[in-house]
Parts: sequence; structure tokens; C-alpha cells
Amino acid sequence: MFHLKGRKQTVAQSGDAAASVAQTVSDVIADIEERGDAALSEYSERFDRFCPESFRLSDEQIQACIAQVDPQTLDDIRTVQRNVERFARLQLASLTEFEAEVEPGVFLGQRNIPVGSVGAYVPGGRYPLLASAHMTIVTAKVAGVQRVIAATPAPDGEIPAASIAAIHLAGADEIYLLGGVQAIAALAVGTETIAPVDVIAGPGNAYVADAKRQLFGRVGIDLFAGPTEVLILGDETTDPFVAAVDLLSQAEHGPDSPAVYVTTSEDNAHAVLDQIERQLKVLPTAEIAGAAWENVGEVVVAEDLDEAFRISDEYASEHVQVLTSEPRLALERLRDYGALFLGDRTAVSYGDKVIGTNHVLPTRRAARYTGGLWVGKYLKTVTFQEIRSDEASARLGKLLGRAARAERFEGHARSGDIRAARVTGEWPEWTAGLR
Repeated sequence: MFHLKGRKQTVAQSGDAAASVAQTVSDVIADIEERGDAALSEYSERFDRFCPESFRLSDEQIQACIAQVDPQTLDDIRTVQRNVERFARLQLASLTEFEAEVEPGVFLGQRNIPVGSVGAYVPGGRYPLLASAHMTIVTAKVAGVQRVIAATPAPDGEIPAASIAAIHLAGADEIYLLGGVQAIAALAVGTETIAPVDVIAGPGNAYVADAKRQLFGRVGIDLFAGPTEVLILGDETTDPFVAAVDLLSQAEHGPDSPAVYVTTSEDNAHAVLDQIERQLKVLPTAEIAGAAWENVGEVVVAEDLDEAFRISDEYASEHVQVLTSEPRLALERLRDYGALFLGDRTAVSYGDKVIGTNHVLPTRRAARYTGGLWVGKYLKTVTFQEIRSDEASARLGKLLGRAARAERFEGHARSGDIRAARVTGEWPEWTAGLR
């Protein structure tokens, strides 16, 4: 293995910058928790230069936004949301509930219960991420969440009509024009006019990500998110033009978005490098994508496909795209990735925007221990137990007595003792004078 461009690195904020973000976020959360709507209005005015009488959109305002959106865009939103819903329903069908008699008289079971409420954050700013509405809200509704509220920013009072349309069509029950830390804080801790939620989902900038980190535990979150990442696997058969297009498509997310190309062919690697330089000259988002490629772009030449797979798992990238001659080998060989895209007919951008799988995915090597947002994130898988025979209760009671006393948990042991004694009639000494 050797690098033609860049070197393997972890993209992270400097310590001072991260501390500054964390302190700002902490201060905003504490202030909103203390002063509620008054603080929310002040921060919205300060950060978004926007402070309406009510942050919640009325039905009339929502319909007015939808009326501004091009009919083709609305049709496309509905199509993509059907795709997301279809895949989420397939996921839901895979999560079976059960009840089984595991031994005579002992019944154990599992249920999947939707969380009570979800707050979906739909970013604005440089790119209005309509797709985030599909991924966070549609999936929550398929899971059976009764109350899904959404927040999206309106910088300078400019209401993002297409985002509002996507949020409404996805099934949100309440829509708020709120952005940044103040939105996340309001969703988590609540104010006089916004009831708090149980889970917060959706991407955002460093401040949004840190707000979710600080509030995790008080509420559930989807993921600890970082900059978008892509790693593409290639070989001598890979079309350099396609590889370059797809690398830059993810680099345009931001100047800190890693784009990594790993190939078994040095000639192919040079061809991809050449294509990227040529394409950056004509790419409208070249200022951002070019900065990302310059800062955190990499090209790695592997000795063979085995080494390429090992490198990919080491990076544990958010998106792994396989442009080799036999892409389905990756299904058997790769273990650590957020989402896998097989063959040059399958662009990572399909997953970002339209195909139906969820685009909220693990970054910064979190794919080593978790997958992305899915319908199960909005479900609580809980258990239940029932003993229906005296004999089973006595048998387990005796086992509990021994097991608990081995751990010096006498109170636990006694819970088992009395259930065994009710059947056997052999009451232990500690019960004397108590019954």
C-alpha cells in the first residue's frame, strides 16, 4: 500500500475550536432551559436574524409554502418519500415480536414499542436538505411514532418553501422555523410553546452536532454525526471518469468532507487524479469540493483486493462505493461501513437523495460499532415475562436463591425463596414471625 495523494488522517476540530463550540452550545441550552421562549426569540434573532410572533407554522402558512413549489419538485418529493417509506416498511417487517414457552410454564416475549415523540432537524444554509425530511420523518411515522415535530431554519426570515413542503408531505405534526443550537435545545428541553420530544434526529453543523451530544441521555439521538465521508474501491477496470465524478459529488458537502479512493491499479489511480483536476475546473461547487479534495482527499494504491478490503475496513467510512470488476465480493468481505454501494450503476448520491435507504449514517469510524438511522431507532424493543405454573415458579425460585446469594444479594434471594416455599411448604428460617 502507498499513498499517491494525502495520508490517512482523522478529521477533527482543533481542541480550542471544539471547546469554544461546546461552551457556546452549553450556554445556549442552559439559557433556553431557564428562560424558555424569551431566550429562543433572542437566539433566533441573533443567529438567524429572524424572530416571528410564533415559530410554529400554521396550516395556512404551510399550504402557502407548498403553493410556491414547482409541481415537478412536489411530484419528486412524493416519489422519494414513497421509496423511503417502502424500505422502512421492509425493515419494520423484519423486526418480529414473539412470545415463547421456553420451558414448561415459563413464557418470555418481546415487543417493539414506538417512542412517544420525535424531533426532526432539517438543515438549511448552504444546501436546503429536503432529503433529511424524508429520512427522519417518514421513517419515524412508519415506526408508528404518534408525534413528530420538525424544525428548520429561516435565515433573514426567508422561509424555505421546498423544505416546508417536504416536511409536511413526510407527515410532520408540527413545523417550527428554528435553526441551530436553539432548535435542538427547544426540541430537547421544551419551552412554554414547544413540548419536548423523546428522540432527536437529523444532521447539522458542528453546533447542532454538539448540542445533540450534550443533550444525549436527556433525549435519545440518531447518531453523533461528523462531516460526510466517501471511500471508493477500484481496480484496473474502474472508469476514472465515474470514480472522479462520484468522489467530487461527496466532497461538495463541505471543505472537511473526506473523499478517499483506494485502487489496486497505480495507472488507474493516476487517471482518477487527472480526472478530478479536470472536473474541478468545470464543477459549479468547485470552491467547496476543491477545498475538501485539497484538505482531506486521498488516493491509496493497494497491493491487491484483499489489502483494499482491509484498508476500507480500517477507514470504516460512512459511504463505501465498490467500482471493481466483481462488486458483490464486498458484501462477503467488508465489515465496517455505514452504507455500501455496489457497481458503477449505483451512485452514493442515490442513497443521499432518492433510492430509499436512509442517508443518516455513521461517520468518524463509528461504523465499527453502529449502522445508520433506521426504523428500529424509533422503536423500543422491550421484553415481558410470565410464569404460569407453580412448579416453574418454585424451580426458578430455588435457582434465584442460590444465584443471588452467590452475589450477596440477600433481598433478591428472598424473592425466590418465598415463591419456592409457597409450592413446597418449606419456609426458610428468615420468614419466621413475618408471615
